[in-house]
Amino acid sequence: MRLRNNLAWLAAAMVLATASPAIAVSKEIIQLQTQVQSLQDQVSRMQQSIDMNMGAMRNLIEQSADSVNKMNAAVNELQNKMQGQITDSNARIEQLSGQVQSLHDSVDELKSRLAKVSKQLDDMQQGGQNLAAGQPGLATVPGGSSAPSATANPAAPPPDALYNNALRDYNSGKYDLSSQEFGDYLKYYSNTDLAGNAQFYLADIEYRQGNFEAAVKDYDKVLEQYPGGNKAAAAQLKKGYALLELGQRDGGIRELNSLISRYPRSIEASQARERLRRLGVATGGAVHKPPTQQTPPQ
Repeated sequence: MRLRNNLAWLAAAMVLATASPAIAVSKEIIQLQTQVQSLQDQVSRMQQSIDMNMGAMRNLIEQSADSVNKMNAAVNELQNKMQGQITDSNARIEQLSGQVQSLHDSVDELKSRLAKVSKQLDDMQQGGQNLAAGQPGLATVPGGSSAPSATANPAAPPPDALYNNALRDYNSGKYDLSSQEFGDYLKYYSNTDLAGNAQFYLADIEYRQGNFEAAVKDYDKVLEQYPGGNKAAAAQLKKGYALLELGQRDGGIRELNSLISRYPRSIEASQARERLRRLGVATGGAVHKPPTQQTPPQ
């Protein structure tokens, strides 16, 4: 009986001895599984956080891209507005230049008429002096010698009427009619004070009609045949423009710089500087002193 009890205790002890390591291994496995699960949970939370941050960054990038696109659109719109304003300003400058030229012509015409009146008064005074001196044969008809050129063709219209009609048609945009009238003026009155103006307007009509090659030739006539006329600076300016329109960049720049050197304080010189500035070319004649010029015809 005692032996049986001892064997029972021994068997129980053996069972307990063999069960302890198994229980210990199970606990370690459970701990490892718990740690792995904890790591998995942390990785999962990190992934969620990364996804959230990536989403926020994506939204920021999209917002930034939208802002950049809007800024580009605004800059482009501003550039277009500025370009339009520059174009309008240039057109206004050209229009103002034409108006100034017309004003100069009106002043020149007035000066010419005043000169004729003064000449008539001088003739009348001389005639009176001759009569007072007892020399009636030397008296002249008032105004008879005031013609500004050689004897005109009897079939030609009066010079004042012909020139004024041509200038009026030019300012009205009737270029074909104006060209014919200025041509007639040069045909009959090529030696008058306003002949250089007529030649300039013939060239300017060709320029406005896009016939730049012919315009260059006729602007040259103004510069060569009427160098002391009041249209010399304007003719050189428009010649430079015409050369640029023909693609002759070097020739046009050279002509504009020459104009600035010859007439540095003129309106045409200011326009030449502005055109060179738009071309990205530095002006070379802005500081030169103007050469001695002949007094414009009165």
